[in-house]
Amino acid sequence: MSSFPVRNPRTGETDYLMPEFSSEDVAVLAKQLRAGQKLWAARSLEQRMAALKRLAEQIAAGKDELVQAVATDTGRWAESVLEVDSTIGTIQRWLRDAPSLLAPRAPLSSATPGIMVEQNLRPYPLAGIISPWNFPLLLSMIDAYPALLVGCAVMIKPSEVTPRFVPVIQRAIAEVPELASVIGFATGRGATGEAVVRQADMVCFTGSVRTGKRVGALAAECFIPCHLELGGKDAAIVCADADLDRAAKSLAWTSMVNAGQSCMSLERAYVDQHVFDEFVERLVREVSALKLNYPNIRQGQIGPVISEAQVSILKEHLADAKAKGARILTGGNVIQMGGGYWCEPTILVNTTPDMKVVSEETFGPMLPVIPFDTEEQAIELANDSIYGLSGCVFSADLDRAHRIAERLDAGGISINDAMLTGLAQEAIKQSFKSSGLGGSRMGTASLSRFYRNQAILVNQASSSVWCFLVGENENGNV
Repeated sequence: MSSFPVRNPRTGETDYLMPEFSSEDVAVLAKQLRAGQKLWAARSLEQRMAALKRLAEQIAAGKDELVQAVATDTGRWAESVLEVDSTIGTIQRWLRDAPSLLAPRAPLSSATPGIMVEQNLRPYPLAGIISPWNFPLLLSMIDAYPALLVGCAVMIKPSEVTPRFVPVIQRAIAEVPELASVIGFATGRGATGEAVVRQADMVCFTGSVRTGKRVGALAAECFIPCHLELGGKDAAIVCADADLDRAAKSLAWTSMVNAGQSCMSLERAYVDQHVFDEFVERLVREVSALKLNYPNIRQGQIGPVISEAQVSILKEHLADAKAKGARILTGGNVIQMGGGYWCEPTILVNTTPDMKVVSEETFGPMLPVIPFDTEEQAIELANDSIYGLSGCVFSADLDRAHRIAERLDAGGISINDAMLTGLAQEAIKQSFKSSGLGGSRMGTASLSRFYRNQAILVNQASSSVWCFLVGENENGNV
């Protein structure tokens, strides 16, 4: 098996090699996982839950090594600790909710006399999961856990940019033998991901719109269901009656956390013109206090640009904004230190809709702040996007906030805070527009992505219902 190099975002060096699965390697892995899935699906829900509980314990026991692997690949520390804690928390959440959600369904009497209807949940044998580089561990496992509880085997293709966590979590999985036969990692680049889609019975993809469309087209060719969680250009609306300190602190954090490298990052802020200057002053004060985490990964709040390919996009958005007249109030530079790249936390004003920083996904710590005159205009501006992942509204009038939220074309809207869909896992939401397609990753509906409904219909009458409905002739023939 060949290998591919992995770059360290803090040093710029390619200092690690990972195995690269060919299409033949993926086919072999898929065959192994399908074999394991038959035994796994035959286990009771309680047995599957017990296995996942032991996996959570193994992850917790090896937390330090896992955090280090994620931190090395992403160049940030606090978010890496949170990421490992979150993947443990995700297991615990499903262990709490699965018994009621997957409980056997009682037979139902049909409206047709004599027929009883039984409903079975039949798992897709092999779920393919393709994950991105910004939260490599969490977004590789967030779809795996519900799939495993339903009874699927899972084949995970992590991003080639951030795969160092794989051997660490594989050691944790190996301590739970029944899980080791139904969780497989196929590391590699684009061709590996394509092979995973071709071998799977359904696929969950998290990543860019461009790649997501290719995955969706390939899934359609393979005639398998596909669930896509793609990019965003999330908008905040700050009304004149909002708590401006609260809004400024929230937007400063949720636009800059993980150096803006989150699909749910706030990338546009629309502020009532009556409080615009006051709000911008507060926002700039908050953002200016954020520091780059160089040279010490554990100090400062803003990590490096994780993917080298993203550097040119950030520079392009900044250059385009400057050329078209935007004013930068803080930040405004992509700088190289120690071989890695950092983008300074940036607030822009005097922006226009044709600027890339306003219209395209930046995926970096930049926030254009734009005034609006009326509530109607704010909604129109926020909806003027090909994206529709999430957004937020700040207002002291909750009726008004709800009225605005319900008109925003996005799947998850926070009120008087931002990115709450990343914390409230119970919320069922779907991606609007080009931000995605398919079932909700969140909430109780998440499980339904991984099974098909099978109906068993039992005739309890003494003869065929069709004979009764259509009638028999005197010879007993229909």
